[in-house]
Amino acid sequence: MRLTGTGHASMRIDTAAGSILCDPWVNPAYFASWFPFPDNSQLDWETLGQTDYLYVSHLHRDHFDAEHLKRFVSKKATVLLPEYPTSELEDELRELGFTSFLRTKTNEVVELDGGLKVMIQALTSPTDGPIGDSSLWVEHDGIRLLNQNDARPTDLSVFTELGHVHAHMLQFSGAIWYPMVYELPTAAKTAFGKQKRDRQFDRTWRYIDDLKASHVFPIAGPPCFLDDELWQFNDIHGDEGNIFPDQQVFLDEYAKVGGTNGVVLLPGSVSEITADGCETTHPMPVAEFFANKVAHLEEMRERKRPIIEAEKASWRHPEIDVLKEMKRRIEPLLEESVYLAKGVGGPVRFDLVGYDGESIESIVVDFPGKQVRPYADEKVRYRFRTERALVEHLLHIEEVDWVNSLFLSCRFSAARIGQYNEFVYAFFKCLSQERLQYAEGWYAEQKPDAEDIKLGDWIVQRRCPHLKADLTRFGVIDGDQLTCQLHGWRFDLPSGRCLTSVGHELRSRRADEPAPSESVPSESVPSESVPSEVADA
Repeated sequence: MRLTGTGHASMRIDTAAGSILCDPWVNPAYFASWFPFPDNSQLDWETLGQTDYLYVSHLHRDHFDAEHLKRFVSKKATVLLPEYPTSELEDELRELGFTSFLRTKTNEVVELDGGLKVMIQALTSPTDGPIGDSSLWVEHDGIRLLNQNDARPTDLSVFTELGHVHAHMLQFSGAIWYPMVYELPTAAKTAFGKQKRDRQFDRTWRYIDDLKASHVFPIAGPPCFLDDELWQFNDIHGDEGNIFPDQQVFLDEYAKVGGTNGVVLLPGSVSEITADGCETTHPMPVAEFFANKVAHLEEMRERKRPIIEAEKASWRHPEIDVLKEMKRRIEPLLEESVYLAKGVGGPVRFDLVGYDGESIESIVVDFPGKQVRPYADEKVRYRFRTERALVEHLLHIEEVDWVNSLFLSCRFSAARIGQYNEFVYAFFKCLSQERLQYAEGWYAEQKPDAEDIKLGDWIVQRRCPHLKADLTRFGVIDGDQLTCQLHGWRFDLPSGRCLTSVGHELRSRRADEPAPSESVPSESVPSESVPSEVADA
């Protein structure tokens, strides 16, 4: 099996039975804030795009690049489609000209022509990507590969049961706006960032240890930030709280925990994988490339500057009455929302900065009141500050997912009272009837977790109250606290209280205490807020 690195989470898989192109992303994403790094725009995409199969893991714009797919990827390719609850991914690909689709069933192996086998695991909670994320398993002639990319499965056993995996591709770096955009003291922001960075690596080590593949490929990040306004987010400033470590940092950190089988794919790198080993050739030495990272970024910034400026020039739509359009789009969804509105539990304020950079229009999305209205000087628990032009553009293009656009752009600042509230972001990625109804139904169907396990000196419920991760695998106890390493949720064991968010208590007791005669687990959907801001794009 041959792997060609094509940048970020993208790769081309070649076998004697056919080729699969995965997640090709080249053009800037999220209001021109994210670019692939190392730069992959100068690869021979005319040739790379002549593929037998196309796999797009999910609709995040650093995986689904509509412009690139339309221009370079053969429309004769058969799309390997994850089993998602909505048809959005298929619909968008059809609009680009793709007509051949293989609709897979999650966790079911499909044998294609020539003995090529594939299996796609789809994750479908409202917090998985933009309503869905997935992993691709491939086997040919006894060689097996798992492209996990951004996905956060709670269990990899479905893959290990199919046989030893020779190549494991997974995310290791940040892909989120936290904590950089929060209006916090510098020291606090650094501390939160370091915690986030450490959790990213801990989760990566856990996945690597679970799968025990022959070779591990760090992919799906980090992006680079080439706009002068966002340049500080690149991990080149010696900031220990930066959440975007690169592939060379991965190799260095992996070595500290005994990892010796890491393989970096630069754009244009080629790995030949056999049962006995992995031979990789690179367009230039990996260590040399990252040693000159700043110079590469500076050259790329100047080359891409016209692209960024052209994007910025397209955002303003002064003809749009933002308050009126937000009312038209959002109020019908507020009326239909039960679980998400209850979860948010209060008003959310948007401060929109005018073209002059100073004037402010403040608009409130009032979840209890089910309305969008001007700000009335009341206390709000969540506040966002961004340019008016960005919201104008979202309304102009009728964007249904403000997370997969505005928030991932990092072109905003945020402040909050209290802990992180996942429902705020869940709602703003569901600005369509189809998405909202799916999210509401998903939360309505969540069931309490009745099974208990023993961890150290404690008896706790087996599944994390967040997204049901198996705590026998992801739970770590330190003193009287339990941390679920899948997303970093922390719990106080004596009380069961979640230290990361409001709501979602953990059922717990000391192992030497008698079990209660009757246990009534708390509801899966809390009355106010939910999890910690650690999930990645």
